[in-house]
Amino acid sequence: MAGVPDSFQRLWTPYRMAYIKAGQDQVTGEDDCPFCRGPQREDAESLIVHRGRTAFVVLNLFPYNSGHLLVCPYRHVPNYTDITDEETAEIAALTQQSMRVLRQVARPTGFNLGMNQGVSGGAGIAAHLHQHVVPRWGGDGNFFPIIAQTKAIPATLGDVRESLAAAWPAC
Repeated sequence: MAGVPDSFQRLWTPYRMAYIKAGQDQVTGEDDCPFCRGPQREDAESLIVHRGRTAFVVLNLFPYNSGHLLVCPYRHVPNYTDITDEETAEIAALTQQSMRVLRQVARPTGFNLGMNQGVSGGAGIAAHLHQHVVPRWGGDGNFFPIIAQTKAIPATLGDVRESLAAAWPAC
């Protein structure tokens, strides 16, 4: 019933709606998919941290936190159920390696991992599967995004990519 309180806390983030709306229709196929086009360019230009056999690791262009990585298959497929056993195994291994590298380089105290499937599931780019690896630190969800519509990212994407790519082989 309207006006009757429930037990849920709510975090209102209306600034995210612009990203959500723009993301839903921006990719119509492989030709305009950033996850298909990225591997065709140099790693630094595309923010690619590591290339595997069937999947790769790239920095999120719109990170929730510094070091927010995406693990993507090279194939343009939308759903987790569309990938092969080999792709599944490599995506899992690259996710684990991403966490090891982030722990060494940035020392997060936690992680959020996940795949948003389909437009209704919240996928910004629903046409191409991608696994999020988001490093977390105590207090990283402060008041900036809510009050000032600003997310504090303490390093440039290029610098973060360079440090993660350099640490990748050692972890």
